[in-house]
Amino acid sequence: MLNNSLKNKKIIISAGASGIGLASVKLLLSQGATVYTCDIDKKYINKLKRHLKFNKKLFIFECDASKEIDVKTFFKYISNKTNKIDGLINNIGIAGPTSSLDKINSDDWQKTLHINVNSHFYFTKYSIPMIKKSKYGSIVNISSTAGIDGFPNRAPYSASKWALIGMTKTLAMELGKFNIRVNAICPGSVKGSRMNRVIKAKAKILNQSAKSIEKDFVSMSSLKQWVYEEDIAKMCSFLISNDSLRVSGQVISVDGNTERMD
Repeated sequence: MLNNSLKNKKIIISAGASGIGLASVKLLLSQGATVYTCDIDKKYINKLKRHLKFNKKLFIFECDASKEIDVKTFFKYISNKTNKIDGLINNIGIAGPTSSLDKINSDDWQKTLHINVNSHFYFTKYSIPMIKKSKYGSIVNISSTAGIDGFPNRAPYSASKWALIGMTKTLAMELGKFNIRVNAICPGSVKGSRMNRVIKAKAKILNQSAKSIEKDFVSMSSLKQWVYEEDIAKMCSFLISNDSLRVSGQVISVDGNTERMD
């Protein structure tokens, strides 16, 4: 059923060709929004183009979100299509290394922080002037339960996700006077290719089977269930829509209630 509060809204979604980003792109398009998205992976970009080739409300661009010049070029592309947008979903992020802090390579630390934090800065920086031109606007940052609980053997990832919480809280204060809402979503263990890589990496350092690690991840929440990409997309839809006009500065977990992160 069409959510009329998204009809004709113009939304930017970073890293929208796979995972949570792709699920969000599909849902928002189905609800009537116009979506501007980008990705670094040509294979996923082409797959999305083929899948939605007749959808005139989808605009997709190749972009390395870790490079400000690429992000700036992406926004120039958007500005040629429209002079204002209604929302931004900051979805860029990598898992980073799996290891105790003393064994983490400095380059891996820097890369994780750079991609997971600076990309959000770039996209938000260039989005704000365009969102201000709309009557109302919304920014959604995808953080993680690792950004509120910590995550052993994933210090760079956890640190980057904590940073996004601070960014969210601060921006909500800065932008409220412009009727721009800013919230963060903290997914739990989201079933998908990235989590499969995390499971394999953890199994390797603990010398355990991937199957046992997978079972343990599921057991970490009260519901004892995986979170799915579509669950996060639905929360993004709510926070972007006019149904959440009084919701700002919030950190919302979609995780089945995480009880432990070990």
